[in-house]
Amino acid sequence: MPLDKELLEILVCPKCKGELDYMEQDNRLVCHACKLAYRIEDDIPVMLIDEAEPIQ
Repeated sequence: MPLDKELLEILVCPKCKGELDYMEQDNRLVCHACKLAYRIEDDIPVMLIDEAEPIQ
């Protein structure tokens, strides 16, 4: 189930407070400025910097 659009509008990167892109096919939120990806588990974004995955 995709994330609620209202939730996506208010979520920001916890590190830089920048915009996040929702990658529905990968089930994660991506901050291109910090090059971090935040996973989504059971329709809940895990917005912990220590839990984020670095991206290329």
